[in-house]
Amino acid sequence: MRVETRRRWAIFGLTGPAYLWLTITIFLPLSAMLYFSFQKKGPFGKHASEFTLKHYEAFFTKDYLQALTWRSLEMGFHVTLLCALIGFPAAYVLAKRIKGRWREALFLLVVLPFWSNALVRIFSWTIVLRPDGILDRAVHLVAPGLPPVDLTDSYTAIIIGLTHSYLPYMILTCYLSLQAIDDSVIEAARSLGARAHTILWRIILPLAIPGLAAGSVLIFVPVIGSFFEPKLLGGTQGAMIGTVIEEQFTVVSNWPLGGALSFILLAIVLLILAVSSPFLKQHMRSQ
Repeated sequence: MRVETRRRWAIFGLTGPAYLWLTITIFLPLSAMLYFSFQKKGPFGKHASEFTLKHYEAFFTKDYLQALTWRSLEMGFHVTLLCALIGFPAAYVLAKRIKGRWREALFLLVVLPFWSNALVRIFSWTIVLRPDGILDRAVHLVAPGLPPVDLTDSYTAIIIGLTHSYLPYMILTCYLSLQAIDDSVIEAARSLGARAHTILWRIILPLAIPGLAAGSVLIFVPVIGSFFEPKLLGGTQGAMIGTVIEEQFTVVSNWPLGGALSFILLAIVLLILAVSSPFLKQHMRSQ
């Protein structure tokens, strides 16, 4: 009995500070924002507390909010898909094809974007994508007769900037899953006559699903709520639900509406994760 009690106290002592920190820095602010989302007015000035649902009703009565939410979900899907298409092959090369110092050098290139400010990275893309920018000059160096390449203030520019920012998450999570695959399994498949595409689709990809799923969550969730990337790279095309939420806090000072939209977006994300979770669990059991 004493051993069990000591074990419980040891677990509490190790995990307690982490949960306390999460409570102070995450759950308490979220609880306060949830409270304000049901208030008629924001937390400024002296006024009585008035409970209302009008801020949540605004999402369902104003078509543009629903349209921007759907557009943000599409943006999250496009960025996540592009990161998977680029990041998975890169992770496979790092995990299975390259050894020694070359792997360390490539890992350095993967994490290099984390060493610079996100705002600086986004501004650098405006220099690359603008007319007479680096991309425009490179294209005209190869094909001088083509029209100017101008991707600024476009949805394409937003996708490029976000993909560049979040690609390392996909590479690192996929690398961990691929590194865990025993090379002898792949060699056994080859010795039995399996071709490269069969090994990829029947062995490597199914075993790497946990890394792909983790990377997708780490990318999709923050991307749909992003606001400064769409603002800087999208211009007039950068209106997303994240930019509307940010403006409610910083421009309009309508904290209740901003909080309501934030929790609606959170509910949508949780619903997507809840729907996809059984399929992922079923896949994991079948492996």
